[in-house]
Amino acid sequence: MSDPLDGDRAAASLPAPDDGERLAGALSALGVRPGDVLLVHASLRSLGPVAGGPGAALAALRRAVGREGTVVVPSFTPENSDTSPHYRARVRGLDAGAREAVRSSMPPFDPALTPAPSMGALAETVRTAVGARRSGHPQTSFAALGPRAAELLAGHRPDCHLGEDSPLARLYEADAGILLLGTGFDTCTAFHLGEYRRPGPPLRRYRCVVAPRGVRQWWEYEDVALDDGDFAALGAAFEESAGPGDVTTAPIGSAPCRRVRLRAAVDFATEWLTDHRQSGS
Repeated sequence: MSDPLDGDRAAASLPAPDDGERLAGALSALGVRPGDVLLVHASLRSLGPVAGGPGAALAALRRAVGREGTVVVPSFTPENSDTSPHYRARVRGLDAGAREAVRSSMPPFDPALTPAPSMGALAETVRTAVGARRSGHPQTSFAALGPRAAELLAGHRPDCHLGEDSPLARLYEADAGILLLGTGFDTCTAFHLGEYRRPGPPLRRYRCVVAPRGVRQWWEYEDVALDDGDFAALGAAFEESAGPGDVTTAPIGSAPCRRVRLRAAVDFATEWLTDHRQSGS
């Protein structure tokens, strides 16, 4: 992997983002520009203290992308599924009766109300902000703020987590950027679009709680088998071979951060996954 502070792929070292104005400046130095569409993954704890907390961080992001820019975040909800790793961890060691009690207590997905606690404070701040939009997938919804939010989140088919009928494909078409704030490539959701685009991706069954017409029920569907277990290795390979402007890196506060061209990341992921995963796995 190349030196993260080397050449035209990197910005200068930046100070701790102790206030929103400084954070906005740091984002601009990282390559965020007015009018950008950004898919943001953030660990604010890794960045260090920002006066005003997640709200100030979101304000800084919106200041950096300007009035014409749009901020998008994952607002996933593994908490309402019994086929998710989250559920398996929650019921590990429980007997059948206790597992059924957990299943019975799971509330159905409601795009207007269901929280996304595992996505982090910034994602929840976007989801709950005045004017935010959210896509309708009961497991892998996205939330967005900005003039292109409705366009980017429209048509998220409920049996397509992260493929051609999801916001990821719309972000690809929009030539969006990915912003990794204190997180690594192992959290890079856009790589999943590459899973759909590799030849013959394996499928699996998923199940979650929904409430069509207000009636709680379990819904089962088939989709691509998502696997992020090798995304850190995929990201390292992508960063090593990335072209000029595809990856910009710099520390912000206490954390390494990146701005990545989503199209370049997805195109690389499609080829890399095709080469590195066995057919049908």
